[in-house]
Amino acid sequence: MNKKRKSWVLRHKWWCITGLAIIVVIYAFVGTASKVAKKDFVTMDITRGNLSQTVTATGEIRPLNTVSVGSQVSGTISEIFVDYNSTVKQGDKLLEIEPSVLKASVDEAEASLESAKSQLTLAKSNYDRNKSLYDSGYIARAEMEQSLSTYEQAVQSVKRMQSQYDRAVTNLGYATIVSPVDGTVISRKVDKGQTVAASFQTPDLFEIAEDLTKMQIETSVSEADIGVIKQGQDVTFTVDAYSGQTFNGFVRQVRLSPTTTSNVVVYTVVIDVDNSDLRLMPGMTAFVTIIVNAVRDTWKVQNSALLLRSFDGIVETNDESVTPANHLAIKRGSKIILVPYTKGLVTATETQIISDDLEEGDKVIIGYMGQQKKTTSRNGNNRGGMMGGAPGGAPGGGRPM
Repeated sequence: MNKKRKSWVLRHKWWCITGLAIIVVIYAFVGTASKVAKKDFVTMDITRGNLSQTVTATGEIRPLNTVSVGSQVSGTISEIFVDYNSTVKQGDKLLEIEPSVLKASVDEAEASLESAKSQLTLAKSNYDRNKSLYDSGYIARAEMEQSLSTYEQAVQSVKRMQSQYDRAVTNLGYATIVSPVDGTVISRKVDKGQTVAASFQTPDLFEIAEDLTKMQIETSVSEADIGVIKQGQDVTFTVDAYSGQTFNGFVRQVRLSPTTTSNVVVYTVVIDVDNSDLRLMPGMTAFVTIIVNAVRDTWKVQNSALLLRSFDGIVETNDESVTPANHLAIKRGSKIILVPYTKGLVTATETQIISDDLEEGDKVIIGYMGQQKKTTSRNGNNRGGMMGGAPGGAPGGGRPM
């Protein structure tokens, strides 16, 4: 019997080999298909968390109001009463300019005023006498009118001399420079013995920050981002002086005047900052993040998870209105389901998913291993490629359709 079997096998050996090969191919195909269907989907996690859309910029920290103190008169500085970081009140002395020249001007103006008053007394006496003589018919009308004109000119001369005297006294008062506001001296630009020349423009002597507990940041935002910046938006920022610490503020003003820097149109955004602890100093560079929009405790995915273009080979659907634009292919345990959704807040890396049908542990299917992705060559011919590489940020390998 064994000899008969052996003989039969030898006579039909090519048929046996062919059948065995067919069985191996079928087994490999079925095993591969099962693996693709059940194990080799490329997925990305759906998570819950906070999401925010931001605009970043840099700017300089400045006092809310800075007053430049100058001099209206020229002269040599004789005394300086304050220094850097001095706290001053309105009316406090800051410095004095040597007053001798200004006092001489006052004395000169005073002498001219007294002389003008004497001339006025004489002119008035002559006019009164001539008026009496004219009324009695002893002198001509022209002589009386001449004395009246002299008297009126003397009145105007006294007013002019009085004005010059008042100006000289006022200039003498300007020799003592006082603080116009309450604040802190943040800059002193002169020294004792230095000559101040106020002939053509007012020289700056001091800069006084009115209130260092309230600061502001002036940032430049490009025209591409300025449309989403609104008054009252929350701001966070950092400075190099306090590494790892974050400070808060809010947008107070978006100035309408544009400037052009390197062919880019930018607008100034002013941010108010509370500096009650006086840690922030004028001139520090702030690295600003303006929070344009934010949502808390929401479903979100990486943007690359939404690049799927077709459900072919992933899940069957006969409804043409169900597309990857409004549904997600979700792997939930061993099941694959379609979940409707809408996009919410979109940032540079993540997108908010608005849906009531999601559960913890759901994963978004973005493709599968071995999936063909059609590309178009430059001459218009379609070429096929096997999916097997990992997309940027996609775990497990594969490319979205």
